[in-house]
Amino acid sequence: MSYLDVLPDRFRLILCDIWGVVHDGVALYPRAAEQLEGWRREGRTIILITNAPRPADAVDAQLKRIGLPRHAWDEITTSGEAGIAALKSLSEPVGFLGTADDREILAAHGVDFASGDRFRHLACTGLDDDRGCVEEYRSQLEALAGCGVILHCLNPDRIVLRGDIPEPCAGALADIYEELGATVEWYGKPYPAIYRHALSLGGNPSPESVVAIGDALQTDMLGAARMGFDAIFVQGGIHRGEPFPADFAESNNLGDWAPVAVVEGLG
Repeated sequence: MSYLDVLPDRFRLILCDIWGVVHDGVALYPRAAEQLEGWRREGRTIILITNAPRPADAVDAQLKRIGLPRHAWDEITTSGEAGIAALKSLSEPVGFLGTADDREILAAHGVDFASGDRFRHLACTGLDDDRGCVEEYRSQLEALAGCGVILHCLNPDRIVLRGDIPEPCAGALADIYEELGATVEWYGKPYPAIYRHALSLGGNPSPESVVAIGDALQTDMLGAARMGFDAIFVQGGIHRGEPFPADFAESNNLGDWAPVAVVEGLG
């Protein structure tokens, strides 16, 4: 019997990552929906928490296409929502780096994009439709950094697996930008804003009643630890086959923190 099947009753709010835990970008993982549905039948609240650079309604539509039943979760919070709110508060047009679909989604949610190349802020949702290698963006990022443009990273993930294929994310571009000495505003895990929003959606329970589930060390696990949450590490996602690092707490100044369980997946 898995730890997930006998989850302590004190965990009333479950913050569950999506990509790498619920699905692989193409299909649901076996028994993922069943596990989430079972926890909801036990009266627990399920908040899906994701570094997707899109608002919750777009993620909801994606989950519907993949086949996750709507009654398997209560709410969704995304890094995209936090980023969109910040970009709109600037009250000025911004540049954009990402796919045409992402640009259309952000525009539909009120983000004002500059018509040319004169802007002080850049919304970055990830790689664009034409360049699949992170290094292909270096010269563009160097030029933006030279102009003092602030990059708003709407997805702190560095890489995800689409099926079995690695796919770079906005976080990888933002890393280069910071290496160039330029300014990056980060949204999503492991930063506090996304967790505060998730807690508000879940009724603002005490940290002791929250457990985070995720597959990424520097986003899911680090974010949970910094917030004082217990966490379950899913090793079947981006760190497939790797054990939880013995020096994780020490290298991140987390004291004696460790996940309460390490599992292969939700199934």
